[in-house]
Amino acid sequence: MESDIKALKKQLLALLDKEALKRGNFTLSSGKKSNYYLDGRIITLTPAGAYLAASIILEMVRDRKIDALGGPTLGADPLAGAIALLSHIKKIPLKTFIVRKSAKMHGAGRQVEGPALAKASKVILIDDVATTGKALIEAKLALDKLGIVAREAIVIVDRCAGAGENLAKAGLRLEAIFTIKDFGL
Repeated sequence: MESDIKALKKQLLALLDKEALKRGNFTLSSGKKSNYYLDGRIITLTPAGAYLAASIILEMVRDRKIDALGGPTLGADPLAGAIALLSHIKKIPLKTFIVRKSAKMHGAGRQVEGPALAKASKVILIDDVATTGKALIEAKLALDKLGIVAREAIVIVDRCAGAGENLAKAGLRLEAIFTIKDFGL
């Protein structure tokens, strides 16, 4: 199984490097300036990328005692959908959810979307890319208000720009499939 995951990671890294990594001058959502931008959604919204990322993350969490997995919109949206589908196909069903930036002002008025999660549910947060970790921390705070327990976060790429440290201060351990160093940056 580990050799299968290594092969999937190799394919995902090549796809990210070819399609999602852009060089130039960019302003990140954190406000920081960067000479590269990695847009994970370019990959997670493709059939191959969604499959590869979901397969790797599902394998990473397979033996963890969790009730659900999800994260901040927009980075987690395609991942959550792909993981839900793949977990059903592999007969290891896992609930997924999306955390909005703020609660809807209509309908049910929820900030956390998806199947209902009971108080004290254990979840893992996911996102495509982490820079400072701000979106993951905001998602954790929204879950905290509902009594849902998040202690871990998994991202496809950690930009190594403070997310690990910031998440640790917020009570989250960050795990990344790749770091930006894997791209030679």
